[in-house]
Amino acid sequence: MGTITTADGTEIFYKDWGSGQPIVFSHGWPLSADDWDAQLLFFLGHGYRVIAHDRRGHGRSSQTSDGHDMDHYAADLAALTEQLDLREAIHVGHSTGGGEVAHYVAQHGEDRVARAVLISAVPPIMVQTESNPGGLPKSFFDDLQAQLAANRSGFYRELAAGPFYGFNRPGVESSEAIIQNWWRQGMMGGAKAHYDGIVAFSQTDFTDDLKKITVPTLVMHGDDDQIVPYADSAPLSAELLQNGTLKTYAGFPHGMPTTQADTINADLLAWLQS
Repeated sequence: MGTITTADGTEIFYKDWGSGQPIVFSHGWPLSADDWDAQLLFFLGHGYRVIAHDRRGHGRSSQTSDGHDMDHYAADLAALTEQLDLREAIHVGHSTGGGEVAHYVAQHGEDRVARAVLISAVPPIMVQTESNPGGLPKSFFDDLQAQLAANRSGFYRELAAGPFYGFNRPGVESSEAIIQNWWRQGMMGGAKAHYDGIVAFSQTDFTDDLKKITVPTLVMHGDDDQIVPYADSAPLSAELLQNGTLKTYAGFPHGMPTTQADTINADLLAWLQS
């Protein structure tokens, strides 16, 4: 497909299929645009133009040494939308991508944005602070970085085979194909970007971003999310948004756009058409 070059010389890979109103998909850590396969094909088939990019340091984009923070992620997304001259775009972000979308809309304006969707997303803030006592302790994220540095391949395999998709839950049937595809995407990206990205997705406070967003925003989250715990994320984000709608999924895992794609796609389409 194509690439754009950002102001600091980073090449961002993207897919751009179809015509019609654009939907721009921002992926989770440490994945790539490929994680949206089920959504890209579905919405392409329903007459939308679908665009998905690889975040800097991820997938097929440049493995830069620096810039692995939400300011750069949002600026890269802004550069993509401007260079493709997207108008009335719907921005959909999963996990870290949800933070990227929130930061982009709030910091770069809504002139090109029609709606936003946050799926299993990291806002308002994941880490435990005085103002966010329900967050996860910083030591939890320090441990993730330590595991990545020690054995990235093994760490990614265990994450995909366990909590990311809820395959560690009793009675949940595991999928080796999904596990291997997650591992493949993760290992395509750069270790430095992924290491730094843990700080970006866990310690960025999106509270003020959420308060600034005025476009209709759908917040979708499973209440059995073991990566971004539900109680400290989706309900709080929905309250901060000026025009937010919360949709909660009983028993759904963090990776629900893949394992429950039929449900997520149908609900998202219904909301876009409402």
